[in-house]
Amino acid sequence: MHTSRKHYTLTLLLSLSIVLLLSACSSGTEAGNAQQTAKASNAELVFASTKDIRDINPHLYAGEMPAQNMVFESLVINTPEGIKPALAEKWDISEDGTTYTFYLHKGVQFSDGEPFNAEAVKLNIDAVLENVEKNSWLNLVAEIKETKVIDDATFQIVLKHPYYPTLEELGLTRPFRFISPKSFVDGTTANGVSSYAGTGPYILTEHKQDQYATFTVNENYWGDKPQIQTIKWKVMPDHQTILLALEKGEVDLLFGSDGDMVDNESFKVLTDQGKYSTVISHPVGSRAIVLNTNRSATQEPQVREALMYAINKQIIAEGILNGTEQVADTLLSTSVPYADVGLEGVQYDMNKASDLLTAAGWVAGSDGYRYKDGNKLELTIYYNSDNAQERTISESMQNDLKQVGVALNIVGEEKQAYLDRQKTGEFDLMYSLSWGLPYDPQTYVSSWRVPSHADYQAQLGLEKKEWLDHTITDLMVEQNEEQRQNMYKEVLTYIHHENVYIPLTYSVTKAVHIKALQGVGFNVCQYEIPFEKMYFEE
Repeated sequence: MHTSRKHYTLTLLLSLSIVLLLSACSSGTEAGNAQQTAKASNAELVFASTKDIRDINPHLYAGEMPAQNMVFESLVINTPEGIKPALAEKWDISEDGTTYTFYLHKGVQFSDGEPFNAEAVKLNIDAVLENVEKNSWLNLVAEIKETKVIDDATFQIVLKHPYYPTLEELGLTRPFRFISPKSFVDGTTANGVSSYAGTGPYILTEHKQDQYATFTVNENYWGDKPQIQTIKWKVMPDHQTILLALEKGEVDLLFGSDGDMVDNESFKVLTDQGKYSTVISHPVGSRAIVLNTNRSATQEPQVREALMYAINKQIIAEGILNGTEQVADTLLSTSVPYADVGLEGVQYDMNKASDLLTAAGWVAGSDGYRYKDGNKLELTIYYNSDNAQERTISESMQNDLKQVGVALNIVGEEKQAYLDRQKTGEFDLMYSLSWGLPYDPQTYVSSWRVPSHADYQAQLGLEKKEWLDHTITDLMVEQNEEQRQNMYKEVLTYIHHENVYIPLTYSVTKAVHIKALQGVGFNVCQYEIPFEKMYFEE
């Protein structure tokens, strides 16, 4: 049996065993019913995760974002209706677009009793700005010229240029969130913090590494207090363990995207079973394969175009993702701001792919693979080995490409090694996920200019890479809305026609929860979980 097919069969067998286990467990509902009754008090919600919360310092990136979002807040917040006030009750923007004045809520305290005021805001934002090495990915960091304390409740940011995504980026889950001045170590947060005192609705009260974390309601919270008193973040090693815990009544909520909490097959079974509530968000990001234009084979435009035609996206969307994600025609969904620019997607066409490769001089050999100048058309795709879903998608693509004479090697790497590879450009193909709203399109596209990202490395072979980066830089400070739309159209059209990305599907976030739990929904940001809106039915 072919290796990829063997692995795919084993994956299906594993999924089937989970399905049978879930079906068998569903007949014994006593534990679940007892759990539903016990939860009516709103005392505790148990959330299962394969990941520990780690270091939730809001100015760094080691911690889990849903945990950071519970504890730390920002001046403004991104919502489906646009930017809304958070720790700043209102703000003014100067006519030239370079000065933002924020009027802070009065009487707000950090959970350690320290006052939240303009001095604390300046201390936090300056700490982010000073740690340029960690925070340079966010363009706003480079655009802030000066921070000013006007008075105790008034704070001002002065920019070098007018920068249209300023408010969106101030509202992100990190790094512009606020931690108590008492938590700073030697006047900075760059090397760690002494405590996690924020202004948010929950306080981290206990943390046993790789076991659990306990968050309790902040009794002095300045806003509307959550109904659920305690959130227990329970770390479980794998999806099977999590599913078993759910069936045994030990877990109330699974929540996540990209198959990181529950695989698509199990999600479908749980939905069909009817014992639990399941929810799927609107599309939150784009799942794609980035093609390295700076490598020997994929630097050829006709090869990249052929790969676009050779991948059967429908099989991936329906067969692997169980119809939970929509096939993507373009890198960004047309529902994303500035991304509806009239581009047409490429449809699966094996004959067209073969013709393009032949025209490019890649001739089929006796082994079924293509050769040119004695070199085999052989590519390697890298993926995060923790993501079984990406492995299965890779195997589907491997089979597709074999049909047109392209050999695809599949290599899984530990997450940090995978991320490090992006910085080097040592790859033919890699997985690329857009960051989703509110990062898309501005923050995502802006990051294409940063060498530590796979996007930048993959685009280096483009003839107009320098133009592309300059246009993105100008785009970020363009104040005219019509001109900004035109510039986005230029950028997205160029990338589309150069076939730098193979768009696969538009990703979603999924939740599974016991029926007693209400208020389960999604924030604009796919990396946040709105625990503060949840409650148990009385």
